[in-house]
Amino acid sequence: MKLPPLTIGQYIVPVPLLQGGMSIRVSTSALAAPVAECGGLGTIGGSGLPVLELQEDIARAKKATKGVVAVNIMFAMKNFYNLVMGSIEAGADVIVTGAGFSRDIFKIGKQHNTPIISIVSTPAFARLAEKLGAAAIIVEAKEAGGHLGTDQPLRKLFPEIRKVVKKVPLIAAGGITNGFEMAEMMDKYGADGIQIATRFVLTEECDVADSFKQTFLKAGKDDVTLMRSPVGLPGRAIKNRFVQDLMGGKSVRPESCEFKCLKKCDYLYCINERLNMAACQGDAENGLVFSGENVYKLNEILTVKQVFEQFVSQAESVYKENNPKS
Repeated sequence: MKLPPLTIGQYIVPVPLLQGGMSIRVSTSALAAPVAECGGLGTIGGSGLPVLELQEDIARAKKATKGVVAVNIMFAMKNFYNLVMGSIEAGADVIVTGAGFSRDIFKIGKQHNTPIISIVSTPAFARLAEKLGAAAIIVEAKEAGGHLGTDQPLRKLFPEIRKVVKKVPLIAAGGITNGFEMAEMMDKYGADGIQIATRFVLTEECDVADSFKQTFLKAGKDDVTLMRSPVGLPGRAIKNRFVQDLMGGKSVRPESCEFKCLKKCDYLYCINERLNMAACQGDAENGLVFSGENVYKLNEILTVKQVFEQFVSQAESVYKENNPKS
């Protein structure tokens, strides 16, 4: 059965598949535009970027596709408001936000006719997001990569949140690696769509350093771990020299911080520096390589189009549209 489209505010996303917004400089316009062009929601990771750089990247994405382009911005960022307003001014269609909860973002979205998607990990925040005006809600479970707000697995957490969200699309995120799991979440658990991120790193269009992708390809199940983040949330990353030093108690604290990007930071290490080191500079041993729990299941680099073809064909081969949404 054909998968239903996804409605997010005034926008129609033909394929109910969202690409997660990965920072810093992991999901740029180079990835977001082809995702949007294939009918999904393409997302630029806006956290940690200078506003002007982000605006220029949004402009590139909008020029390259007529699809729906979103920007993901963590509420934990010190310049959260400037990044949001800069994104809206540059033409971003949708704002996605998590790593903390902003009430004001919904007022901004309403003022500028920009749909807001909230990333949540509890029923309480999901209920609040819907009440305040979220256009859609992403349920992100413990299998996801990067910053995590829960230790609950997706198939346990999602039904709890499905019970309280009734009016807006509810998206499942965390550990989904193929179209059969996509159909399972939609058909059995009542998801209106899914979000994937790790799978999109292993695409030709994702413009991170090749060593970053090779780290994904080489990762075994035991190579993925939880570690501390200066954001104040646990993070899921691939073990490397930096993570082992951090977990082993070795000091990785910088002498100074040139970014000062977070509202609250314990300066355990500079997350902006370490993320850039891995994604852009290609130092996958001393940088921070965030990934989902199931990265070990992925073993090839595809094009974005091939990812969509794979997910849609697999999902539609088993999808029955028996969504338990009530």
